Amino acid sequence: MIFHPTELGGAWVIEPKRHADERGFFARTFAPEEFAARGLDPRVAQCAVAFNRQRGTLRGLHYQAAPHGQAKLVRCTQGTIWDVVVDLRRDRPPNGASRRSSCPPTTGCNCTSRRASRTAI
Repeated sequence: MIFHPTELGGAWVIEPKRHADERGFFARTFAPEEFAARGLDPRVAQCAVAFNRQRGTLRGLHYQAAPHGQAKLVRCTQGTIWDVVVDLRRDRPPNGASRRSSCPPTTGCNCTSRRASRTAI
């Protein structure tokens, strides 16, 4: 996996490292030790899947205050996801900063953050 740091501390874009052959490819999308090495809690608290029938569907903003925060891992398997992370931590500049990224399934990228609020369309 290739972890691309973002301007928001603790938020990453993770690109699976593909191992391809004539059959297609294989790529890891999660490895606890690689997440932990970057300060991400590797414990899986929940797994979910969403399917949107209509393009442009808004899936909401998720906010979690301490001590209930948890890392989020967002993956797009078909179509394109527009992921937004908003940093609301008061103890770290730049408070209120946001990061937007587009994750088409051709890259297989994941977007993850330690405790940031996010929304995905």
